Amino acid sequence: MPRPRSLSHDQLAAAALAVLDRDGLAGLSMRAVAKELGMSTMALYRYVRDRDELELLVVEFALGAVDTGAPPEDLPWRERIEILMRRMRDTLSAHPSVVPLTMTHRHHSRALLRWSETVLAVLTGAGFDGERRVVALRSLIAYVNGALQLEHLGALSGAGTTAISALSPDEFPLMAATARSARRVDPEREFSGGLTVLLRGLDD
Repeated sequence: MPRPRSLSHDQLAAAALAVLDRDGLAGLSMRAVAKELGMSTMALYRYVRDRDELELLVVEFALGAVDTGAPPEDLPWRERIEILMRRMRDTLSAHPSVVPLTMTHRHHSRALLRWSETVLAVLTGAGFDGERRVVALRSLIAYVNGALQLEHLGALSGAGTTAISALSPDEFPLMAATARSARRVDPEREFSGGLTVLLRGLDD
């Protein structure tokens, strides 16, 4: 008879998430997760086939906290989409190293598929269909993931912005000037502003 399992998928995912939060995506490995659980690497293979399966468990565990319920129907469709986008952003902001994995496993994550289904319901109610609906959904997914990576996984403490603002104004006048302005734009304003531009564009 097979040996009884002593760890649940949630326990495995929580351990992997702890490694991601502490060491980043580069630090995620079967060995690191096994160490987090206090077991041998070989023992971990009793529960998951490989790192790919472990990653999917982490994505499901992290995104399981996203509220995928439909926003109030009396709100305009743009506001309903914004609510859904913020739910995803707020959840993943707590675990930014998971963000790249959501793209890798987007076709297999039930949690992401449920969120996408709710987004599609709002878009459909607003008259989106066919190719226009495809473009809208993919644009929204790309935006929330891109914004999270820019905010959390870019150069630490604005080092990248500082470096660009110091570029030669003769060679990169607009990049340098824009970087100086960027210092005054906080993440919330950047996310809201970009989302507003995107939603207006989708409505054209």
